[in-house]
Amino acid sequence: MRKLLLAVVFLLAGAYAFAQNLELHQLYAPKEGMSADEIMQIKYHNKYSLFAKDFHQVGEVFYVDPSGYTRKRVWDRSRIVTGIEGIAYKDLITMTYPVEVKGLSVLNWTYLDPKRDQDVWLWIPSLKKVRKISASQSDDSFMGSDLTVQEVSTRKFEDETYKLLESKAFAGYKFEHTGEMLYVGKPVFVIEARPVRANWYYAKRLVYVDRETGGAVYSEYYDKNDKMFKTDFLKWDLVPVADGRQFPAQTGRECKDLRTGHRTVIMMHDTTFDTGLSEELFTEKALARSRW
Repeated sequence: MRKLLLAVVFLLAGAYAFAQNLELHQLYAPKEGMSADEIMQIKYHNKYSLFAKDFHQVGEVFYVDPSGYTRKRVWDRSRIVTGIEGIAYKDLITMTYPVEVKGLSVLNWTYLDPKRDQDVWLWIPSLKKVRKISASQSDDSFMGSDLTVQEVSTRKFEDETYKLLESKAFAGYKFEHTGEMLYVGKPVFVIEARPVRANWYYAKRLVYVDRETGGAVYSEYYDKNDKMFKTDFLKWDLVPVADGRQFPAQTGRECKDLRTGHRTVIMMHDTTFDTGLSEELFTEKALARSRW
């Protein structure tokens, strides 16, 4: 249970390096002529939906071993992007399945200043208590998945250096969870990202950034011997907003460990933007009144 609590905390940990030239509530897309740094800043901006005023989504996580045996968890997630009083966004996630974790909730306030620590509160239903806790980043597995904590939530723009390799048409990806062949011919930027931290769990990764959504659709991870050991695919869809615009949202993810044959799938659905979520939902007091 302790590992699960830490994993949920990491999921909400502030992971966005706020680029000075990108504004909250503004949608950006990469273009030809941009540098690798500029493209990756947009990638992080869009990953955390900082173009929207608020966001809601339901996520299902599937753990699939080489034999096909599958385990499942479900969460409900909401976010409000404020930009007020130095706060970039407030994020609330609640586990809803299975029963042993149902109701476990974490509230996070992430600040515009990347040097300021996040405020994080944890609601434990069995104890009926709210606890204020601290979060840190790690290369540990996220909730026993093939994704690390850093890959899910804590990686910042400053954690890597970037080099633009090329602009090309993506070859496509076979999404095993659905059997679909996705993104064949999609225009992408290919960026080499190397960690700033020495002796990290990967030596480099190749990131394929979609020119339409600004989201990373695919990443390849390489070890110090330049051998690929993991792939990470993300499916993006455009979600209609009330004013007629469309916002990009992550709706699927599949991470494969090429060494073990294990994979982790995250399916995200019921996505909505700018529905007028109240800031009152993102308070310590509201956390203690969780309906789960």
